[in-house]
Amino acid sequence: MGQTSIEKIARAHMTEGPDRPLRAGDVISLKPRHVMTHDNTAAVIAKFKGISAAKIFDPSQPVYPLDHDIQNRSEANLEKYRKIEEFAAEQGVDFYPAGTGIGHQIMVSHGYVVPGSLVVGSDSHSNMYGALGALGTPVVRTDAAAIWATGEFWWQIPRTIRVVLNGALRDSVTGKDVIVTLCGMYNQGEVLNAAVEFAGPGVDGLSMDARMSISNMTTEWGALAGWFPVDDVTIAYLKQRQEVIRKLGMDRISDTDLEAWSSSPIAPDPDAVYAGEITLDLGAVSPHVSGPDSVQVMRSVADIERDKVAIQKAYIVSCVNSRLEDLESAAEVVKGKKVADGVELYVAAASREIEDQATASGAWSALLEAGAKPLPPGCGPCIGLGTGLLEAGEVGISATNRNFKGRMGSRDAQAYLASPAVVAASAVAGYISGVTPSEGSTPVRDFREFAPPEAASETVAIMDGFPETTSGRLVLVPQDNLNTDGIYGKDYTYNENMTREDMARVVMENYDPEFAGKTRDGDILIGGRNFGTGSSREQAATALQAKGIQMVIAASFSQTYLRNAYNNGFICIECPALVAAVKQELREAVNAGTLTVIPGDEIAVDFTSSKTSYREREFSFPALGSVPQSLVVAGGIENLVRQKLAGR
Repeated sequence: MGQTSIEKIARAHMTEGPDRPLRAGDVISLKPRHVMTHDNTAAVIAKFKGISAAKIFDPSQPVYPLDHDIQNRSEANLEKYRKIEEFAAEQGVDFYPAGTGIGHQIMVSHGYVVPGSLVVGSDSHSNMYGALGALGTPVVRTDAAAIWATGEFWWQIPRTIRVVLNGALRDSVTGKDVIVTLCGMYNQGEVLNAAVEFAGPGVDGLSMDARMSISNMTTEWGALAGWFPVDDVTIAYLKQRQEVIRKLGMDRISDTDLEAWSSSPIAPDPDAVYAGEITLDLGAVSPHVSGPDSVQVMRSVADIERDKVAIQKAYIVSCVNSRLEDLESAAEVVKGKKVADGVELYVAAASREIEDQATASGAWSALLEAGAKPLPPGCGPCIGLGTGLLEAGEVGISATNRNFKGRMGSRDAQAYLASPAVVAASAVAGYISGVTPSEGSTPVRDFREFAPPEAASETVAIMDGFPETTSGRLVLVPQDNLNTDGIYGKDYTYNENMTREDMARVVMENYDPEFAGKTRDGDILIGGRNFGTGSSREQAATALQAKGIQMVIAASFSQTYLRNAYNNGFICIECPALVAAVKQELREAVNAGTLTVIPGDEIAVDFTSSKTSYREREFSFPALGSVPQSLVVAGGIENLVRQKLAGR
């Protein structure tokens, strides 16, 4: 069976997993080249020490760039930063102080991300590393602590969607417009929890800055990774960075590396198995905006500017669109003009190096002369921190990657997303406006979903302490996209006094207040698509554990939920065919709106053959090999790490 690029990179970094070609659903252990943590390094240090770790396993793996709350000069924040720097020095870890730049930019510009590498970060926009042909994907803080302690973390191979880019972008159309268009056109879960591999002749015409913008925002599109192939654009960027890095006294990119990446770039096999394919004509993409308050809603600039939507704030900041190309495109728009009365335009470069480059090119002075207010290189207003946040009743347009309600300030404000040039044009006009008149074209929707291949039968070895088989009463929770707030409400999330009995009593309360009273020890919960979406609260998994639910079998899971579940030793199985069959058999109750359906049937699970049984029918699920089994047997990742540390 042919392999995708994502599967090949995962195989190259695998330390434990099946002795066969990898496929979607496999849970394996990986050793990443690097793991990035930023301001949240302080929280990861606490987790690291909490699992009885004292020494980082491989000090060359972690990187600590401070970037999120750098405008906060309070003694408490400065003390946190000092402690992170001291820990880095003590452990021999690379550290970048506040003001150096945004972590993701540091990772790509300083040679930590290279083609074919696996680089992770405890930040959702680690997808950006895929612009350089790497596998970049986020991890949660517990995973980061585990990597520090053991050098490894576990990961489930996602399905992969191929996105074929044809044609070329027209003048004034950017990479940001491409990803805004994709997020708006394909917003029904087409790439949710998948890896996205970009391909096609249109890739050649995309600059590295455009690729970074696109791969960065595959996060908002719902993907776990956004990968671009290595080509002449990639190699030219790496050669330029090689020179800069060497001047800084580092040698992370060798001439031999460049030759290997150029002559033998990683690429998918011709018969690689994809879950689907999207085809996009870049020539049909026009400037678009996302919003308000959602990346899944888009309008062409040509359309929305007719409404003259007044704005009060505009932003050219963040890891997605604050590189030199972005700043220069915005500067070209405002040159010789002024920001409109009643509008505040904020600008921050992605790094100090980029700000210096923009200063040298004249772009920085052009922006400031137009009335832009400079901020230090960091995240700032993108994450709702520091100067210039949206206030109640205000409308903002931003070149950032997220416009969730309340993220950039008040929940009573509205936020739109656009390219830096459109943000600059809007700041000058005083309302959402384009750079030049455009037709507002939108590409034709072209998505094909492929049937998954038949899984080859295999016998799974079962370790001591893990069941070969089990069974339990079926409990159907039919809702798709059941979020973590429905599973475990916000009123309890930050109550540290909740016992396991308390958690069992309130589990699913926001979804079905009767759930706790209906269910019992040993039940097997059957869920819908994207089970556990929403926030990262781990109690959404541990509360079901506390209630005595054996496992959750769902059509698909939010990857954050899945990580939290296995990190706490709680079994989750993806089996969409079983879920579809159960919903069909119980359709009367489902159609009647019954929130929790308990028909009296049993579900049987055979882990040796990776099959479930329901009403005399069998359904296959991805094999649970040694990696997920060990997490369950140990009772979670923290116990497993302690065992590994004790065994050294």
